[in-house]
This record gives sequence, structure tokens and C-alpha cells, in this order.
Amino acid sequence: MQFLGLDRTTPAFDTRQWPVPYLRRENHAQTAGRFIVADAKICRGKPTFKGTRGTVSDVLADLERGLSWDFICYRWGDGKITREAIAEALQLARRALLTAHGRLAHELSAVA
Repeated sequence: MQFLGLDRTTPAFDTRQWPVPYLRRENHAQTAGRFIVADAKICRGKPTFKGTRGTVSDVLADLERGLSWDFICYRWGDGKITREAIAEALQLARRALLTAHGRLAHELSAVA
């Protein structure tokens, strides 16, 4: 197998000499609920819905545009993102913005 003109028998292919980030990519996936995951290997670590490359931010933007939940489910992989997954994304977004008492969790300047 050639990589930049090198094969595995070439001494320069020794990965022990490479910078640390290139040695091995370990899975550091973080889950946020049942349907949302952030994995460095998928969409550059942006939160996505499990089993898809549909980002939470894209689905929230679709909701902001007024698209129906059923259309969003169809649009993103013909049902791979379920209504329950969308509800979870909204719930997590609400929790990030508001306290349990409905007040702003942070200053709006930090969120906006």
C-alpha cells in the first residue's frame, strides 16, 4: 500500500516518529441522550443523530424555518431521524438556553 510514495517497508513510514495526533484516533464519542452523539470522526465532532450524518444544528435550523417534523424525518434519511430524536434535540436546546424555572441560563450576548 502506497502512502505519499511510501510503503509499509519504508523506514519513514514508522508511525512512532509522527506527531502524537497522527498516531491513532481513538473514539471519544460523547452521547447526549438516547439519539444524539458527538464523535470526532463524524462531522468534525458536531452533535449528530446516532447512525446518521444529520447534524443537530441542521435539524434545528429546519425547525426554525418552519418545516414540519414529518418532512424533516423524511428529508434526513427517510426516517432515520425520528420524531423522538427531534424532540430530544429541542429539549436539549431548551435546557442549554433556559433554567428549570424558565429563566435564561446565560446572558443572551453569550448565546447570540
